[in-house]
Amino acid sequence: MEYNTTRNYLVMREYGRHIQKMIEYLLTIEDPEIRQRNAHSVIELMGFLNPHLKNVEDFRHKLWDHLFLISDFKLEVKSPYPIPTRETLKARPEPLSYPKRYPKFSHLGKNLELVINKALAEENQEKRNGFANSIAYYMKLAYNNWHKETVHDDAIQSELNGITGGQLEFTNTPYVKSYRASDNRDRGGYGGGDFRNKQNRKFQQRNNNMRNDRNDRNDRNGKFKKKRY
Repeated sequence: MEYNTTRNYLVMREYGRHIQKMIEYLLTIEDPEIRQRNAHSVIELMGFLNPHLKNVEDFRHKLWDHLFLISDFKLEVKSPYPIPTRETLKARPEPLSYPKRYPKFSHLGKNLELVINKALAEENQEKRNGFANSIAYYMKLAYNNWHKETVHDDAIQSELNGITGGQLEFTNTPYVKSYRASDNRDRGGYGGGDFRNKQNRKFQQRNNNMRNDRNDRNDRNGKFKKKRY
């Protein structure tokens, strides 16, 4: 009997021991044509055993790479794709350059700075005003997201003047209100007056039902008798 301790290392467990034995048998075939034909059969079987790989891009390419990997790069067959080597397998990818963007106004972000620069370069006055209104709207929205109190247009215009040197002025920006728990109560939302009134009505109806059931049971037991005159 053959035990796992006496077997060689299983290179890729998702294909199983039988696929590895088939690939090891391919190494013993001397005829190149028979070896090539059997290699294609093994590729088909590997794809059949792993149908989830069909959704992966370059599905066939991945199977051929796995075939050479399991054979320890010793299999000599023709592949429709570039044959991998041990060096390419162990090669580390080049590190990606991290985008180093240093915004002048960190609380507003780098993207708003790009929009401001584009607005300053705009010559059309109508588009320039549109840029200014959009920038002011975003600044007010960002302020309300990070502060409890509401912000006025004068404060936004003052900060915009400091950023652009007074070159941009907004005329009519939509009012942005910050919704908080107190606002939800005022609006009658979750936790507001309507919600509490609905809960109170449920509790009162339940108490009335329990009281009526208790009175009915007491009447049946004879505890409460009507007086006769």
